Amino acid sequence: MGVRKDLKRARKRSDLADRARPELVRDERGVVRQARVAPLAEPPPDGSTPADIPFVNAAEVPDTVVVRRKEPGGEWQPVTAAEFAEEVTSAAKGLIAAGLEPGGRVALMSRTRYEWQVLDFAIWAAGGQTVPVYATSSPEQIEWIVRDSGARLLIVETAANAVSAEAGLAALPDADRPRTWQLDSGALAELATLGREIKDDEVTERRAALTPDTVATVCYTSGTTGRPKGCVLTHGNLYAEAANTVELLHPIFKAITGQAASTLLFLPLAHILGRTIQVACLLARIELGHCPSIKPDELRPELRSFRPTFVVGVPYLFEKIHDTGRATAEKIGRGASFDRADRIAVTFGERSLAKFLDGTPGPGLGLTLATGLYDLLVYRRVRKELGGRLRYAISGGSPLDKGLNLFFYTAGIVIYEGYGLTETTAAATITPPLRPRPGTVGLPVPGTTVRIADDGEVLIKGPIVFGAYWQNAEATGEVLDADGWFATGDLGALDDNGYLTITGRKKDILVTSGGKNVSPAVLEDRLRSRSPVGQCLVVGDNRSYVAALITLEPESVAHWLSVRKLPADTPMSEVIRDPRMVEAVQKAVDFANEAVSRAESIRKFSLVEGEFTEDNGLLTPSLKIKRAAVTAAYEREIEELYGG
Repeated sequence: MGVRKDLKRARKRSDLADRARPELVRDERGVVRQARVAPLAEPPPDGSTPADIPFVNAAEVPDTVVVRRKEPGGEWQPVTAAEFAEEVTSAAKGLIAAGLEPGGRVALMSRTRYEWQVLDFAIWAAGGQTVPVYATSSPEQIEWIVRDSGARLLIVETAANAVSAEAGLAALPDADRPRTWQLDSGALAELATLGREIKDDEVTERRAALTPDTVATVCYTSGTTGRPKGCVLTHGNLYAEAANTVELLHPIFKAITGQAASTLLFLPLAHILGRTIQVACLLARIELGHCPSIKPDELRPELRSFRPTFVVGVPYLFEKIHDTGRATAEKIGRGASFDRADRIAVTFGERSLAKFLDGTPGPGLGLTLATGLYDLLVYRRVRKELGGRLRYAISGGSPLDKGLNLFFYTAGIVIYEGYGLTETTAAATITPPLRPRPGTVGLPVPGTTVRIADDGEVLIKGPIVFGAYWQNAEATGEVLDADGWFATGDLGALDDNGYLTITGRKKDILVTSGGKNVSPAVLEDRLRSRSPVGQCLVVGDNRSYVAALITLEPESVAHWLSVRKLPADTPMSEVIRDPRMVEAVQKAVDFANEAVSRAESIRKFSLVEGEFTEDNGLLTPSLKIKRAAVTAAYEREIEELYGG
């Protein structure tokens, strides 16, 4: 397999593997309490900013393809560095003509698409600040973000977005309503026409006035409780994140794999992770394509046509690809074969990585032969689903089940986990490429320090850490101290090698009536990784035991009905009461309970109709559960779990 050959080659490249060695600080008991990795990237030359990247590329490598744009006919059209810089300039001139002043804010509401990237850099080139808005935002959310940020210009993607924006902004005085364009109605062409009289020198002068300390974006957190807060990130924050991750990852991928890196970006660009990946790819001149959907059925065809060498996703994507593989196997009567392939992959992955990392004997001949057999029957199909060239992936947003990570490793795809927040400009930690340790979220991003507080909270410091919440000094003071340490609200631990493991959210900790502290995240993450579970909520605060609400994943239900030759329109009320379905979910619960003690385990669960979605207000746009909203919506079901 390609990835195992990569790791063998890596043994000979200690110059690359040793570049991210952490400096560790231990307490009096020898427990690691702090880890720091020195920066790999130099400060930006002459105070330049990410706004300069398209223009540097155009000057140095004008004919290099930096982006591939999906055409209406389905073809991926190459866009050179010179062509991209020209489009950025044209849009920037239009924004200036529309009244954008240096330091002014432009709200951008769209799914992930090529025009988003052009406009982001155009706003910066014109001296402005981008205010991302999720394409799924309600009128009330749009109104809050536009009003709170003071954005005077608004660009939306679709007619439906325009209707939502109009509804949300209708109550604002005419003077405060932003001027609006629509991408589907030719916003870029309109801006180009509007800016024809603006000289290119005006864009150059505005761009030159930017510094690393200039605000680049006010990025609103999706917020599991309360109103979203505007996180102020500077050009320096974005450069530190992008440049250091590029210096950590890209030289190794090029040197070890020999591939020209390319990626398909499908994460929402209203989320900071997608934005930093976009900046990093343009900085490293990695070919980038855009896909507007993370739904597996819509994403898989795009992966097959673009054929990326790496992707950045969330655990949901990898869980669904795994589930689809099993469902496909069941349809042709090979469900048991897939399950065996899964078990073999986990065992082989554990032993293979242990050999590489710790020098243990590794997998024996029988296990190696079995892996080769199932590569022909199962694993290669997984690679094909992801385009056929994929060797690496980065997963963030929530912990990825270790077994799932090992399955993909054996299937030929190394998944590197990362961890971060909007306030840390995306990743604060990431698994170093030549020292993967599944089950952790890696080492600090170069230039970053991670500390574990006395109560277990993860603290972060470095140039990636934000400076303030927009117009909210009180909230800023609650999480950012005078020395620059950001209190994440997450609980975690550092191992003897400086790798971070996240164990839960500080505010989400449940305390049972027996006094046992329980982190629901551990149980929920493992539950969601097993079909047929869709979403779930673990409860038990001030209760005598831990319980869970569980929804079923619609595709898994359809497959379950098909295999049992039951009507496709069987009511969900019957499905959730079927003893066979309850038994299937019990297996997922048993798997989740393996990770915790008896006192922390799920004793009872309730299958509930419907789903937890962003549309019904039970998930954030980044697919995090709104715990208070779910608890309120299913109050009766929760009480019934405890005999109420």
